Amino acid sequence: MALSTYRMHRIYLAATMNYGLGSDDPEELAYYYKVRKEIDEMKKDSVKKGIPFR
Repeated sequence: MALSTYRMHRIYLAATMNYGLGSDDPEELAYYYKVRKEIDEMKKDSVKKGIPFR
């Protein structure tokens, strides 16, 4: 069964606010870990600000 949009939103909020999921459903856990991984990768990427000098 595919996750509903409502459930995906709730899982996304839990992942972005660093809350636990509290569910044992494998589909929900997979989506939760996918979002957490994307957030962790975004934090690792450096943000380039300003104008580069040459």
